[in-house]
Amino acid sequence: MGFTRKIYPMPGGDLIIDPADLKSLYLPVAERETAAPTTVDDSLKIQTESSVLAEPIENAVVPPSTLRIGLYNSTSSSTVYAYITGLSLSNNNAVCMMESDGSSVYYPSNPTTTGVPLSANCAIPLGAPGSTTWCTIPLMAGGRIWFCIDDTLTFLLNPGETGPGLVEPSVSNTSDPNYYKRWDYCEFTFNAEQLFANITYVDFVCLPIALTLTSTSGVITHVSGMASDGLDTVCANLITQGTVDGAGWEQLVVTNNGSNLRALSPLNGIVFNSSLFLKYFTAYIASVWEKYATEDLTIDTQGSWGSVQGTTSSGSLTFGDLGSFSQPSAQDIFSGSSGAFAAQAINTAELLAIGARLDAALNRGTLLSNSVQPNNEIVSTYYTNAISNQYAKIVHAANLDGKGYAFPYDDVAPYGGIDQSGEVNDPNPSELLVTVGGANAYARMREKRGINIDEPPMHALVRRQDLWSGDLKQEIRERDLERGAVTKLQRQHQATRPEEVSFFSMLPAPLRRVIERYLPNINQSPFTGRLIAIPNIICTCLSSFLSLSIRTIIFRLVFLLIVLLFWSLGFLKTRDVVRVVEQPGLLENTSIAGLERWQNSP
Repeated sequence: MGFTRKIYPMPGGDLIIDPADLKSLYLPVAERETAAPTTVDDSLKIQTESSVLAEPIENAVVPPSTLRIGLYNSTSSSTVYAYITGLSLSNNNAVCMMESDGSSVYYPSNPTTTGVPLSANCAIPLGAPGSTTWCTIPLMAGGRIWFCIDDTLTFLLNPGETGPGLVEPSVSNTSDPNYYKRWDYCEFTFNAEQLFANITYVDFVCLPIALTLTSTSGVITHVSGMASDGLDTVCANLITQGTVDGAGWEQLVVTNNGSNLRALSPLNGIVFNSSLFLKYFTAYIASVWEKYATEDLTIDTQGSWGSVQGTTSSGSLTFGDLGSFSQPSAQDIFSGSSGAFAAQAINTAELLAIGARLDAALNRGTLLSNSVQPNNEIVSTYYTNAISNQYAKIVHAANLDGKGYAFPYDDVAPYGGIDQSGEVNDPNPSELLVTVGGANAYARMREKRGINIDEPPMHALVRRQDLWSGDLKQEIRERDLERGAVTKLQRQHQATRPEEVSFFSMLPAPLRRVIERYLPNINQSPFTGRLIAIPNIICTCLSSFLSLSIRTIIFRLVFLLIVLLFWSLGFLKTRDVVRVVEQPGLLENTSIAGLERWQNSP
């Protein structure tokens, strides 16, 4: 069991990934040290698919910089270890890890044999429950922050052409020494333009992780993650869903000694059982193909290509001269990158953008009901179709704010839509607090500091494990947000986006914390979209009034009271009142003219 054998064409020879033998990872076909990933993109693709992080041939030229990362222990264990891995952007993309002190950077040597242990202690011990351990990291691409409860993790080194390959823990290889341990990770990239971080459930669910990013100007963005019993909730609901539809969702639950160890994503479930979900989408795909044989399907690429129209014919969904998509299998839909959604030889980037939105709609079960993707999408309709990614539905419901990558294209959304991906980013980061164990980190900070938490800004849409080569070369105006970029259209959208005040944001902090647990279900209610506008309008008016300073409000009220007092006592004539109130601009010209007409009337 495990990942299938993969071959990556590389300069100087093919690179074979064969997880059947853990020590065979990162072995070239012809000569062990002749092949290496060419770019950071190549490295991250291999890391995502085969749990190996290798130094690319491409060198990075980035000025050195650092970031403070806090690791907050909200578990009940005093034995929690963290690991920080990535490619150093300030040291020619070299594979690196933070050492146990949280500040020293370890650059492993290139070994001559496979399966070599690390020569440095890279297990960062967290303090007792309720404490924060601080680290300082350099600029990194492909970064991950790993946590393991009650044990340490095993990382190994294999030889490569330009540097070592770091063999990371895998949930799909039962021979991995980490397989039966409780561990998880979040992802980040920290480059010269920004910090981007996200929680992820694309591969599996295990430990609750929350992110709180503070900018140098004090702006805070936050992703809450799951509650402390989140894994048990996910597993219980997967088992229930398997009983409801008989599709096999219960097979995604992995236990150890009678306790839930993790919940696998559908794609990893297929790794262990190739027949799992084999015909799950068959009838739904047939209905989609039938619908769009006589009706246009409009896809907004949300890029320079604009919107395109497609129709189905002879088993293909064709978008004019751009290209076409065959009917995807369940594995294609869950992966977003194989079969029908694999990169095509022509119009590659545009077809990938179209495929991303098709894949998101298929996972969410909305492609049949919404012919304008993703612009007409509404979060409350996601996963309401019985044939949809129920793993993603269950995972989102288990998160306190409903956010977190549950499939590769979970960041697809209409412009101005509700973020589903669980990311935080800022061009001027001050510190990142990563909480493991399920506590709501930002509620604790709000109690102590009285800080309001902003929603993450709207972002350009890319696949979670898409390529980050822009970390090195592309200018910011050309790069997607995950690489530190904002597209031209997105900049226009952000520039005109008003600051929002919602009914929920004005509630007292204790009441907000209670309601947050139920927010995903509230947002999915059809009544919410119809009625929420009323309290939001009231809150906007209140916010506008309260935005005035107390001094201004008192001054205006006292001034008007004095004028009315003199008016009532007959000390002022109408024209005198007009001259008085005209000076501060309290009355418009039309009002003044009205007073004059009133005075001259019989």
